[in-house]
Amino acid sequence: MSTPQSPIATGFTAASTADDVLAGIDLTGKTAIVTGGYSGIGTETSRALRAAGACVIVPARDLAKARKALDGLDIVTEPMDLADPESIDAFAARFVARGEPLHILIDSAGVMACPLERDTRGYERQFATNHLGHFQLAMRLWPALAAAGGARVVSLSSRGHRLAGIDLDDPHFERRAYDPWIAYGQSKTANALFAVALDARGKAHGVRAFSVHPGAIVTDLARYMSEDDLRARGAIDEEGRPVVDLARGMKSVAQGAATSVWCATSPQLDDMGGVYCEDVNVSPVMPPVDDELALGFQAVGVRPWAVDVEAAERLWTLSETQTNVRFPAY
Repeated sequence: MSTPQSPIATGFTAASTADDVLAGIDLTGKTAIVTGGYSGIGTETSRALRAAGACVIVPARDLAKARKALDGLDIVTEPMDLADPESIDAFAARFVARGEPLHILIDSAGVMACPLERDTRGYERQFATNHLGHFQLAMRLWPALAAAGGARVVSLSSRGHRLAGIDLDDPHFERRAYDPWIAYGQSKTANALFAVALDARGKAHGVRAFSVHPGAIVTDLARYMSEDDLRARGAIDEEGRPVVDLARGMKSVAQGAATSVWCATSPQLDDMGGVYCEDVNVSPVMPPVDDELALGFQAVGVRPWAVDVEAAERLWTLSETQTNVRFPAY
């Protein structure tokens, strides 16, 4: 039976920070891998986990940038590019060869609303990086996750999932017109459905999976948006500073990392999994609406298509086919 997609009493709020969530939690002896852990909320996620005692490993496409961002935090950096399947395999092989368990995998890296680009396989960049790269990474790291005796995988989705479900017949925009925001929404729906399907497979092995909307935070993720666009959306003020407005779901970096580390560590989620979370809680399912803008993008909740079990299974089958990576038979 799947975990109910409904809020619980957590004692936390949208204003809670990563340090608030981790207060009293000792991660000494635990190992965490955080993709994107050297930029935006990923950096704060890495810092907070390390401060709680975890050994934190951050795979990075740009090692120099990663080392500069994480300087002084006692965090390990290693090379890996989510857009390069061979790079993913090499990183995972190095880790698995150590024979150590992996307790936490946080998939924080991503790209948002970029122009149409394709990888060497012809796959659309946002779907390939945000979803397929993380799918392959989790599968390759599976032996270490299963060996942890209680691991958690956290997949960063977004309220952007409300922009689009997944077109399983044309996920890479080979026949339909490319829209950068529809592509982003599709990839964020995929992040949520990945957690649903992975949790269904992993719970018998002690591996639970969650998806997260961290909040709207102005970070390097918005690099394809102009300052005028960000200002028009109320994301930055006249001086170009990020706006924090919890009523509109706009958070600081410290607040944005809170739900990720909560899903990765909290005993409140023991024996739970496969759910979409935000504001340090399990999200409610949104009622059907015809107009997302009329509903208000700041409204809390997950659209039904992003937690649909059958859709998650169809996506899993597609992901195995497109990565040529299968779930291990244990």
